[in-house]
Amino acid sequence: MSAVQYIVEGGQRLQGSIRPAGNKNAALPIVAASLITDQPVQLHNVPRIRDIETLVELLRTTGAECEWNGENSLRIHAREVRAADLDPAMCVRIRASILLAAPLLARCGTVTLSPPGGDVIGRRRLDTHFHVLQALGATYELGARFRFDTKGLVGADVFLDEPSVTATENALVAAVAAKGRTILRNAASEPHVQDLARFLVALGARIDGIGSNVYTIEGGLPLGGTTHEIGPDHIEVGSFIGLAAVTRSTLRIERAGVEHLRSTLLGFEKLGISCTVDGDDLIVPADQSRRMQNDLGGHVAKLEDQPWPAFPADTMSIAIVAATQCDGMILFHEKMFESRLYFTDKLVGMGARIVLCDPHRAIVSGPTQLRGGTVESPDIRAGMAMLLAALCADGTSVINNAQQIERGYERIEQRLGALGASIKRVTLSAQ
Repeated sequence: MSAVQYIVEGGQRLQGSIRPAGNKNAALPIVAASLITDQPVQLHNVPRIRDIETLVELLRTTGAECEWNGENSLRIHAREVRAADLDPAMCVRIRASILLAAPLLARCGTVTLSPPGGDVIGRRRLDTHFHVLQALGATYELGARFRFDTKGLVGADVFLDEPSVTATENALVAAVAAKGRTILRNAASEPHVQDLARFLVALGARIDGIGSNVYTIEGGLPLGGTTHEIGPDHIEVGSFIGLAAVTRSTLRIERAGVEHLRSTLLGFEKLGISCTVDGDDLIVPADQSRRMQNDLGGHVAKLEDQPWPAFPADTMSIAIVAATQCDGMILFHEKMFESRLYFTDKLVGMGARIVLCDPHRAIVSGPTQLRGGTVESPDIRAGMAMLLAALCADGTSVINNAQQIERGYERIEQRLGALGASIKRVTLSAQ
């Protein structure tokens, strides 16, 4: 993976319309789940990002045919698949490699995986995946690599020990293949999980409870092919709300999927950032109060993430940067990942007033004029937050390790450049 650097000139007002890409966190499980059927699958609105490209490479190693037949259209035909050991170097590049466990178990009865990679944002336990697959009739062996085997998946009544998104996705795919009824309790219900469930239904599965935390699946039904369009990325929409706020710009976010934005909009309203809905578009006006709303009694406001439908964990980094440009004080409580807030030291270096209380809590006092600097993108979401900080900072910023941003945001420098942002992308030669 080539190293990428962004050189950003801050202080530019932006203007225009932007459309969110397809939901990365829906596209990944749907691409993986395409292995569950031996019939062709046509996917549209698939984001052309590094994580998707890596997963497509992994699918090809199983024998599946994968063809990009449009800029954001992907055809997958897993007529025959084999349970070959998946390339450890590719597995470690993305967390989504774990999503191949269920479909390959269903098709081949066995699969060996290396531990998945992904963002370095603290411990991301995999226990729930193993427990769920075991409950549905699989056995596993732990070591330097993970091996799953089954003589046949069977439905069961399963309570997930945490509402893990990827474990719920693996469970849904396995349950669709399992004989009999499966009930998944305490399951994740994020928009991307709902999108996967609708995709499986389009293949011929029977799933009740989509959008809730209890799914009932009648497994073992014959599956066919389908054409499916990935929904808009609500995390990218949150990123664009933050972008408009910090650059004091008016932006129209087209086809924003407003039905999934309630918690996001409530969170930004705590910062004094409001949006208006126009059909399925979202308009972020330049004229904002940007005054943080204290809690009742004048207490310092708090914004915390929680499982869906609460404020999304992946939008916390964006909200923190936005808060540096708002008047007041707020406590951010990151409950999901213990290392995600460490990127705030880079914002402090740019002039932000932030106190990192502990790995899960940070206090932001604003507004402050950020100044350009040389920073590094530690993960996808913090990297996008650093890009927003650079765009509102005084002077020039250099963002190293920007390939992390490109794992989750498609052609972001071009799309923001069309709005008036000054971002130069530089590919660095290998040392």
